[in-house]
Formats: sequence, structure tokens, C-alpha cells
Amino acid sequence: MVRQETDVTLRRCTGCRGYAYGGGPACAVCRDLVDGLVEGAWATFLRYWDTVAGGDRERALAEMVAAEPDRHDWRIVDAAFDRLVCPDCGGRLARGPVGCPACDLAHGFRYAAIETDRRGVPPGNEHAIRVNVSVVRRPQVTSESEVLVRRLLLPLLLAGFLPTTEAAQRMSVLMKKSPPGRRAQLMERAVEALAEEFSRTRRAARGAASSPTSPGTPAATRRRSVRGRSR
Repeated sequence: MVRQETDVTLRRCTGCRGYAYGGGPACAVCRDLVDGLVEGAWATFLRYWDTVAGGDRERALAEMVAAEPDRHDWRIVDAAFDRLVCPDCGGRLARGPVGCPACDLAHGFRYAAIETDRRGVPPGNEHAIRVNVSVVRRPQVTSESEVLVRRLLLPLLLAGFLPTTEAAQRMSVLMKKSPPGRRAQLMERAVEALAEEFSRTRRAARGAASSPTSPGTPAATRRRSVRGRSR
């Protein structure tokens, strides 16, 4: 089954005015966008099985996926858990409070699911998206500082960015040294700088790829361009 493609452009959220997807869980618009990453995949999954939402068959499919997470894309697994009730806390399975035995167990099982990088993104980008989505959708089990970083970086990851080890270390140092009252503001500025650098790099790469004299252009094509022949 073809998995749902994620967002590929950086754009502003109509609610919080930050980058779309990056304001959750506080921003309702961003929160819905993040939920949509798994809900869209689940809708495709239901169509594949010729099943409508809300019935016993959907629940049976969710139970099947939850029982074999290693055979399904992580979005499908997360969506399946959302449709199952935790026997311990009574909430959505895997999204309960800290210390809920069944939710903690299911949360661990979710990482057995399949992660497939999109074409043109650095290896590991999909794993980063998956971890950040998990944190944003279950913020109660993570520190406020980690939720802040994860949510702010999510839009960049969806656009195909993956921070280098050096960049990640700089973010970590900034987080630790920032006064609590200014932490969000300083981290937002740092992410804005990463976004600008990423956008410049991507534009340059696209320009080089489209240049008739770029190294990746076949020699025959370069000759035709120089001679001014029609293509």
C-alpha cells in the first residue's frame, strides 16, 4: 500500500502564525494537521480494505494492526491505537498518562512499525518525523523542553530536513543555557535560522540540478544547450 506523503513545503499556520505543524499541541490548527498525518494514512488503509469508518470491521482492523505493528507503516499503527480503548486508563491506547501500564506497553510496541524514507530526503528523516509526531501527540509523558524542540523542528522534518549532529548539539546547548522565560523565543529564532539555511540550500541544489552546465547534466545535453539547439 502506498503510504501517505507528508508535507513538503514550509508555510505559516493560519492559527499560531508559526510554521504549520509546529504549534501543537497548544495550537488547534497545528494539532489537527499533525493528527492528519496519521488519519490520512488510516483513511487510505480503510479504502484498501473496503471498510467504512466507525463500524465493527474498522475496530477489527485496528486490533489486527495493533497485534502485528511490524507489518504496517507507523502512521497506520498510530491510527490503529487511537481507535482502541486502553483497558487500564480508559483513554486512547498508547496515549494515556505517565505510568499507565497498557499505554506504556503499546507506546513501546509502536516503534516496531515500518518507517520508509521518502525519495530525496536524508536517511533517517522518516524516523525523526515519527518520533517528533509521537512526542507532540503524547506531550504529557515528555518534558516541556523536549516537546518544545520536537514541535518546532517537525515542520522542517516534514519538508525533508534532517539536522546534523553538530546542529542538534547546538540546539541542545541553547536549550540548556536559555532562561526558562525566554526559552521558547530563543528556540524559535534558532529554528527560523535552520529553516532559512535549509531553504537556501534546497534552492541552490535545485538551481544546480536544472543548470545546463551542472555536473549532473549529461554531456550530450550540455552540448545541445551550448549550441542553442531546440530540445
